[in-house]
Amino acid sequence: MRKSFLKIISAFLVIIPVFIFSCTPGSCYDETEARVKASMYQSATEKIVAPDSVSLFGLERDSAIYKKTSNITSMLFPLDPTTETCTFLVKINGESDTVTFSYSSYAHFISKECGYTYYFTIEQPVTTNNIIDKIVLTKKTIKTLNEENMRIYY
Repeated sequence: MRKSFLKIISAFLVIIPVFIFSCTPGSCYDETEARVKASMYQSATEKIVAPDSVSLFGLERDSAIYKKTSNITSMLFPLDPTTETCTFLVKINGESDTVTFSYSSYAHFISKECGYTYYFTIEQPVTTNNIIDKIVLTKKTIKTLNEENMRIYY
């Protein structure tokens, strides 16, 4: 009787920590947002140069993404996974242009702790040419914030 009681207690002591630790939520340390990263190049020198002032507004959005920001050499454009196009108003040194992205999106599982995010595949962006001279697409697949996806020459 004593041996079976010890076996039952031992089993509980092994099983209970498994249940306790399996129910503990993990932390998400992975990147969960995929945005278009655009580096700012000066057309005359073809080098990365921070404009004096940059503003970025998403058309059909309530707030500014950047508002008269200085000393930045790249911008992050958030894309909407529920649509296939997004248009932004880009203001560089007081002059405005629009940039339109056409893209497809797909859900990507990151981990149990982080869940899903959306990755994007973009086509060549279309822009007006008031201050922006050209846009060069350097990477079509948007998966991380650490990689340059396009270059804006102004």
